[in-house]
Amino acid sequence: MDLSVIFKNAPFMLGGLILSFQLAAITIIAGLILGIVLASARLSSKSVFYYPATIYIHFFRGLPLILVIFWLYFLAPVILGTSVNEFTAAALAFVVFEAAYFAEIVRSGIQAVPFGQVMAAHSTGLSPLQTARFVVIPQALRNMVPALVTQSVVVFQDTSLGYVIGLREFLRRVNLTDAREARSVELYLFAGLVYFSICSLGSRASRRLEKRRFEAD
Repeated sequence: MDLSVIFKNAPFMLGGLILSFQLAAITIIAGLILGIVLASARLSSKSVFYYPATIYIHFFRGLPLILVIFWLYFLAPVILGTSVNEFTAAALAFVVFEAAYFAEIVRSGIQAVPFGQVMAAHSTGLSPLQTARFVVIPQALRNMVPALVTQSVVVFQDTSLGYVIGLREFLRRVNLTDAREARSVELYLFAGLVYFSICSLGSRASRRLEKRRFEAD
């Protein structure tokens, strides 16, 4: 094994890792915001909000992410009337796709709060907004955080799919380095170790949060 190929090309490959982190961060933040909106609409008693949100969630949860990436990459320029670079197209695809999964996590977290506590809050004179702020949201967040961390790990793993439209994220740069250096074993073992290390940290954080939640209960 020639490990020098890793050190020699580390700056180039790790530059792709930064891009992967940027894509994951944008997806998590924007996807969670959209997910909260979708979850709120799905919990609404008004059909004008409920049905569009439900259709959106089921539609994107029934598609592979790679197909959504292709759609956004080829359709975005047509819709926007201007060219869209690979990163923008990937970010749009990731956000609209992952929002459907974040929405279900948020909805489940809210619905896990016992309805009796909501009724008790109302009986003490709290308004619906105060009930949401002081009773529902704190408990829902505690229910949601472990699942949100797990989904964030999945998002980071999925950033490797950006290669299908030419995005030079981490795995794509490893592939380009291999094409130049012809050292597949060393380079892909390195890539696997990087993904494993980062995702293991995220999974460990999720387990700790889950354990704390059960201890608190």
